[in-house]
Amino acid sequence: MARFHRTQRRGRLSGLLAAGLCLAGAVLSVQAQTLHRGNGAEPETLDPHRATSVASSHILRDLFEGLVTLDRAGRPVPGAAHSWTVSEDGLRWDFALRETARWSNGDPVTAEDFVAGLRRSIAPATGSYYAQMLEIIAGAEAILAGTAAPETLGVSALARHRLRIELATPAPYLPGLLSHPASFPIHRPSLAEHGKAFDRPGRLVSNGAYRLADRVLQSYVTLERNPHFHAADAVAIERVVYHSTEDIDAELARFRAGEIDWTADVPVTRMPWVRAHLADAFHAHPYLGIYYYGYNLTRPPFAGSPELRKALAMVIDRRRITERILGTGEQPAYGFVPPGIPDYNGQRPEWADWSMQQRRETARALYRAAGYSEDAPLELELRYNTHENHRKIAIAIAWMWKEALGVRTRLINEEFKVFLTTRRLRQDTQVFRSGWIGDYNDAFTFAEILHSKHGLNDTGYASARYDRLLEQAAAEPEAAQRRAYLEAAEARMLSDMPVLPIYFYTSRRLVKPHVRGWEGNIMDVHLTRYMQLQEARAP
Repeated sequence: MARFHRTQRRGRLSGLLAAGLCLAGAVLSVQAQTLHRGNGAEPETLDPHRATSVASSHILRDLFEGLVTLDRAGRPVPGAAHSWTVSEDGLRWDFALRETARWSNGDPVTAEDFVAGLRRSIAPATGSYYAQMLEIIAGAEAILAGTAAPETLGVSALARHRLRIELATPAPYLPGLLSHPASFPIHRPSLAEHGKAFDRPGRLVSNGAYRLADRVLQSYVTLERNPHFHAADAVAIERVVYHSTEDIDAELARFRAGEIDWTADVPVTRMPWVRAHLADAFHAHPYLGIYYYGYNLTRPPFAGSPELRKALAMVIDRRRITERILGTGEQPAYGFVPPGIPDYNGQRPEWADWSMQQRRETARALYRAAGYSEDAPLELELRYNTHENHRKIAIAIAWMWKEALGVRTRLINEEFKVFLTTRRLRQDTQVFRSGWIGDYNDAFTFAEILHSKHGLNDTGYASARYDRLLEQAAAEPEAAQRRAYLEAAEARMLSDMPVLPIYFYTSRRLVKPHVRGWEGNIMDVHLTRYMQLQEARAP
């Protein structure tokens, strides 16, 4: 049996807090320890098993704790489980839960709570878009297909504080996956009493460092320190307010006015000014994510027309977008899996290394072969959700299509929730903005969302060969062969071009210098429990 054990890292010494001191300077009083976080779009839900957005995920990671959590550097470390063992074949994982773990109402956190959470997440009735991510667990495939009950999932409580997860295929990335909200536990009495409405203030019972205090739709979500959290003595910040602001220029203004302590993003048009005047607050770090456009492959003009999809992809000058529009270290993307994943060779099409002139000439030939010309140009709609950077990129790409091919593009901006609904139902969509952030540091988290049966495959892409390669990778215990399957799958997908990669993300935000404990990482996960505020709070 392979064994992993690591003692819980404490965010600070409780004695320092009692003294009101810190090695880096004076700590604010407990009453003043309120952190204001810019959080982008309105979180669609605070139900960990139904949430899909990054905005929701940030809040949920403060409210809940999985068997595994992430440290300041974004690495998996013990969470609600203090240790675990793995069988030699990698298919059986036993977790030892902390006996001191408590829900925010004081109830003990038990193995049965995690069993219930995983069963709920995989159950088709829940409608979790991340359910397929859990398909590696034994029995999950039949449950997702509707031929077996959620109770048949390969998770079981061996004792009050011992949990077993049995896998259908080896998954060396399981610890990272178990830090994702889709694997979080559920407070069973609250769910039984309130049903789907359990995630509202006054009802939500959570097991993380914070509990829900208040929520005002389209405005903010307020959390307060959970005194029952097993590491509560190491949590300095008493309250955290997540502010929903889709207008990033307005968010910057609030940051300058001292209303928020860090931003969700930085407007690209203000970057020169930010670098000149807020250099001590600006942070940019490589981020495990890709920004791309999706094609709707279920209807014209892109159904059955890979040559047209490829033509549109070839004429985009990605370097111009990353350097002139964004300018914070983003990398042009020709493949789908970002750099930074250990032991993985990202794929890219042959034409990615051609000159722009050669790419344009080839794209024009493909465009004509698809039935379009200067006299009969392609007319399409490009949808994106409200965000200044999305708008600027959409304008630039529409211009590139027009200049190189004569395409006429209508830009449609929608509020985030409307945009998600339209995109997922593939209603009236042709090309749509999208992005994907890795749920764990492995290529599979990117590859799986384009599987024909995945709940987040909004393009409608269906390739038997691609699906088969993913299934072979999932079943392969040998690391090198598994990697080869994943690389072959990415290459296959790029030849079909169901998506149009644009750039690999860099996280960029402004963080006030008085926020201590903030550390950039490739997962761009920053748990408030690791932060503390210090006295200098000038805007």
